[in-house]
Amino acid sequence: MRKTLIVTNDFPPRPGGIQLFLHEVARRLDPRRVVVYASTWKHDAEGRAATARFDAEQPFTVVRDRTTMLLPTPRVRRRATALLREHGCTAVWFGAAAPLGLLAPALRAAGAERLVATTHGHESGWARLPAARRLLRRIGEHTDTITYLGEYHRARIARGLTPEAAARMVQLTPGVDEKTFHPDSGGTAVRAALGLTDRPVVVCVSRLVPRKGQDTLIRAMPRVLAAEPNAVLLIVGGGPYRSALEKLAAETGVADAVRFTGEVPWEDLPAHYGAGDVFAMPCRTRRGGLDVEGLGIVYLEASATGLPVVGGDSGGAPDAVLDGETGWVVRGAADTAPAETAERLVALLGDAGLRRRMGERGRAWVEERWRWDLIAERLRSLL
Repeated sequence: MRKTLIVTNDFPPRPGGIQLFLHEVARRLDPRRVVVYASTWKHDAEGRAATARFDAEQPFTVVRDRTTMLLPTPRVRRRATALLREHGCTAVWFGAAAPLGLLAPALRAAGAERLVATTHGHESGWARLPAARRLLRRIGEHTDTITYLGEYHRARIARGLTPEAAARMVQLTPGVDEKTFHPDSGGTAVRAALGLTDRPVVVCVSRLVPRKGQDTLIRAMPRVLAAEPNAVLLIVGGGPYRSALEKLAAETGVADAVRFTGEVPWEDLPAHYGAGDVFAMPCRTRRGGLDVEGLGIVYLEASATGLPVVGGDSGGAPDAVLDGETGWVVRGAADTAPAETAERLVALLGDAGLRRRMGERGRAWVEERWRWDLIAERLRSLL
């Protein structure tokens, strides 16, 4: 494998799914052949200390820029090309295609032989906007490939590229650590701590924002409780939508059957998945297609934990569910979404054999298709 310069704003300890994606792949590459050029997360004392600790723990070189947001400015271009030459890198991975992919011509001139730019879903919206579309086109012209999450996003991003660049697109998805997310992840202890040991539990692990569909789950609960009176909805995560969701639960008359955990440390997430009997996140597309699900890695983490899943049909989310095998996909934006969601939840909560079969199929699918080592091997082949 060539020595690779990773250029990114999205890298831990800055939190987020894209950051996790890049780090999980980077740490599975040969550390002698990886250099990361990343922005600084925070400039306060706590942020600097967290970043220093994280960088010191990495097996590869991490170089932090002074800015909290790398942009393709002349100064950043000079720094990136200097790092490329200093470390003898001949491949470049842009952790997010835009805007840093605009550095591609300069890095090519400095000696980069392979340039890969990764998209994460929101670029589907950019491809619809004239100014952003022009940026994507330039990035596509000057990189060797742009990666995509799934067919939904490939088709939309390709409209912003030249035909030649669109033909060079390659799929590269996030993965799942099947050794961390597994059926014996500690769910029993979480259920006991929350007083849910003998109750059927629907769990949703996600940031609390309207697109994720926690409101649909709350609206589905009256129908679920009519069939399973002891059921509870466990909502794991924090975000700006929490107060609205709590108000909705009270207005819907299901507040006693909805539990909010708030933010949960990453290391405790597997156990919180395991606390559920069913995982559900009926996500939906909003804002005319600009607010859309990239992939929905939470469905795969739930599958790895052995849970059947109920997912929404936003963006690439259906790519993370084998409909009818590992769970079901519902129409998240439809007026009938609460009723459809409730129907699927009731079917699963009432049939232990069905839950087991779907959970086992989901676990096997993750092991076959979604392991991080497989994802890292795909990137190695691109570089």
